Amino acid sequence: MRRQRRTGRAGTGLLELLYPHVCPLCGRVTGEKVCRACGERLEYIEEPRCMRCGKPIRRKAREYCCDCEKNSHEYERGYALWVHKDSVQQAIYQFKYHNRRIYSQFFAGELLARYGQAVRRWDIAVIIPIPLSRKRKRKRGFNQAELLAKELGRGLGIPVDGKNLVRVRDTNPQKQMDARGRRVNLRNAFAWKGKDRARGNILLIDDIYTTGNTIDAAARVLKSNGAGKIYFLTISIGQGY
Repeated sequence: MRRQRRTGRAGTGLLELLYPHVCPLCGRVTGEKVCRACGERLEYIEEPRCMRCGKPIRRKAREYCCDCEKNSHEYERGYALWVHKDSVQQAIYQFKYHNRRIYSQFFAGELLARYGQAVRRWDIAVIIPIPLSRKRKRKRGFNQAELLAKELGRGLGIPVDGKNLVRVRDTNPQKQMDARGRRVNLRNAFAWKGKDRARGNILLIDDIYTTGNTIDAAARVLKSNGAGKIYFLTISIGQGY
């Protein structure tokens, strides 16, 4: 038994030597979940924030951001951890396009710490990640939203369904599109393939929220197939000034 413990510790030490933990925000080796420098600069979204999408807003007297004042949404409410800029933007890029799957543990842990109680108040029946097309998932090797959803599901004790909501159209990247272009791009992009209808309140998970068109398109399909209220969590979000 002692020999097994010594062997186990030695193996763990070797792995840590070969693959040391790095700060997900800057890539520096660190013994903490984020390095001290990034931890000091990291700004979580606080109040005042939009009562619908959670984007930061400047004036407490306002209830909604500019986007949500102009547009209605299919979902009830959602939150993100940070504004999509600087080190957060780079971390998500590394997570998605450089196979940093381990970052999902950090991002999900932060979401649980900040919004776990809110999710419990929402009475969520199932967590669903925003799906990728088969082509994009095959090229990337994984769906970053699904990794986050699984980590959150374990932490919250809520089932995760990564199969029944599917992306049936390989949509174009939305980065350079205006609001109308995004809506058109996502038209009929999702479908419900479940044998049974969706039930209860659903929590959608994605990495980035910009205008909400992706969440809305998925929520529309879910609600038309029997779901109750739709909520969302993302790692980052655009600014709502």
